[in-house]
Amino acid sequence: MVSGANDSKTPPIVSLTAGGVAGGIEAFTSYPLEFAKTRVQLRSQKGIPTPKNPFLVVTRVYQKEGIRSLYKGCAALVVGSIGKDGVRFLFFDQIKHAFADPQTGTLSPLRNLAAGMTAGVVASITCVTPTERIKTALIDDARNEKRFRSGLHATSVIWKEHGILGLYRGFVGTTLKQASATAFRLGTYNILKDFETTRNIPQNTATNFANGSVAGIVTTLCTQPFDVIKTRSQSAHGMSTAEAVKSVLVDYGIKGFWKGTTMRLGRTVFSGGILFTSYEAAVKIISPLYSGLTHMVVAETLD
Repeated sequence: MVSGANDSKTPPIVSLTAGGVAGGIEAFTSYPLEFAKTRVQLRSQKGIPTPKNPFLVVTRVYQKEGIRSLYKGCAALVVGSIGKDGVRFLFFDQIKHAFADPQTGTLSPLRNLAAGMTAGVVASITCVTPTERIKTALIDDARNEKRFRSGLHATSVIWKEHGILGLYRGFVGTTLKQASATAFRLGTYNILKDFETTRNIPQNTATNFANGSVAGIVTTLCTQPFDVIKTRSQSAHGMSTAEAVKSVLVDYGIKGFWKGTTMRLGRTVFSGGILFTSYEAAVKIISPLYSGLTHMVVAETLD
């Protein structure tokens, strides 16, 4: 699990499963804010200014395009989040345990960040980049050509037109974002939890949610430029990382790299709390089931 010494024996399968469950819940519940943030970061249509208020973006899309458009790309994000959070919780836990102090079971702040960064790179390679590409392409396509009927159809079209590289468009920006975001999110959360553990602060739902929210704020402010570059790279037609950087500078200047910060901040504070609270709850449910199943298998083997 993501906490300190008491979690050193959490089985990998529990970390993977609990992370996947938490990621799916977090992605679905916070998707409207993710949708609004992505719309703002994509290039504006001429003569149609994009509002900065995320709730106004969501309201306008709902009124003009309907609820289906508002959740365009949601399935891709949920699937990606299940894989992403399962993988990054798994790798973070294993790396964290490998570098933890043998006496206290905790890590230094730098080792916490390093463990999170490594987990983020693995998650980006295995599942995040292609699913983020599909999600972003669907959101961009919904406001323009409307040629993608679903996530599977978008995957098929992109594959036929650009091959495997088309699904990994924006890989550099996504990996930079995932490495830094996972480092700051999991690292900050674990630092806070280790601090609380050493001072006997009770770990409950409210504490988990608060820690996750703080981790979300730190993550957003530190990694927003990577998120903007990733979104531009993964638009419906796609562009290279260099082209994405140039387009942001041309459109908005340096400040453009923090485009959508307010919207993403609202989502990450909310989703960070949900993610870690769901993860802790899932571990508490899955661990006993896993232990019982393991003991049952061992007993049957001995018989």
